[in-house]
Amino acid sequence: MRILLLLAGLLLWAGCLSAQTTINVVRVPATTPTDAVLYMAGSFNNWDPGNAAYAFTRRPDGTYRLILPATVNGPIEYKITRGTWASAETNAQHKGIENHRFTVGSGRAIVEMQVENWQDFGGANKPCESTALQPNVQIINTAFDIPQLKRTRRIWVYLPNDYATNATKRYPVLYMHDGQNVFDACTSFAGEWGVDETLSELQKQGLDATGSIVVAVDHGGTERLNELSPWRNLKLGGGQGDQYVDFLVETLKPYIDAHYRTLTTREFTGIAGSSMGGLISTYAALKYPMVYSKVGVFSPAFWFAKDSLLQYLRQHPANPATRFYFVCGTTEGQSMVPLMQTVHDALLCSGVPAANLSFNPHTDGQHSEWFWKREFSAAYRWLSAPAEGGMKSKK
Repeated sequence: MRILLLLAGLLLWAGCLSAQTTINVVRVPATTPTDAVLYMAGSFNNWDPGNAAYAFTRRPDGTYRLILPATVNGPIEYKITRGTWASAETNAQHKGIENHRFTVGSGRAIVEMQVENWQDFGGANKPCESTALQPNVQIINTAFDIPQLKRTRRIWVYLPNDYATNATKRYPVLYMHDGQNVFDACTSFAGEWGVDETLSELQKQGLDATGSIVVAVDHGGTERLNELSPWRNLKLGGGQGDQYVDFLVETLKPYIDAHYRTLTTREFTGIAGSSMGGLISTYAALKYPMVYSKVGVFSPAFWFAKDSLLQYLRQHPANPATRFYFVCGTTEGQSMVPLMQTVHDALLCSGVPAANLSFNPHTDGQHSEWFWKREFSAAYRWLSAPAEGGMKSKK
């Protein structure tokens, strides 16, 4: 009987295995190190670029194979990396690519693909030409001190078209994370948002009456996940988000207000980011309700600390006069839209008027810079409108 049960179990296991999807990377760039480990990052593993469970096996013929776990099913999006987003795949021209898409069914499937270039190697023979709009975009400091974390970081600033010619005008300020991706394709790891070009064009067309200063803080590389969540994820880290948002409010904002012509009150101060940047932006607005009044939440990684975030929201309700703009793709992962809806509804229940909440799931949206670039203009224009009701900042 035991033997029969064992045989039945083996047959069942073999059947499940044969029905799984195999991803074969049949060609990689010549620049790929021989000891490189390839990973698959996507909607099924919260876009973790170095998840050991999704590491490829290098075969003797130089190709790479990964058999997806049986738990992965339905529509997925993904990219190939060498362990970090700074070493993700690009196209042959060293530009960011759209996410690969595939629907995992119940039958056995083999997907063959090629990696054309790597973000950190593709431009080695030809210097990348910066796409940051000049003279609007400047680097404040390549090693700006973060005393709260005992680190330094590159800080960028975008100045509106009329900043140099209108010496008395003051401007709203938007703070953004992952500064490498905000203005310049040469520093981005998967394409840039083009925030500088977008805001400049809106101002030229008369669609942005005031203009805005944008301050972008580079992420901390290997410390990114640690810095962009105040709560720890048992598998992925986190826990330094408090110090990071304290830095923004206690150190960076005072510097910006002292060195640039800003409108300093909360009505004119916003914060925005994608993925982990969406999580930390939401938290920053809850922790500092008298500092931020506009929050851009793009494809938020609420999964990273969902229970802690919701508990914190219950204990620290948002300032009702805060506008939250939520946007994501409906196929970015099974939890993306439901969790974004949960946070949206929690804000509504806590007293934020429906007029101050904008919820925007898009069927064609992806967890990618090209999508956030496309959606930034709509988010910015909606967030720029006055908030309804709530507390006002102290004069």
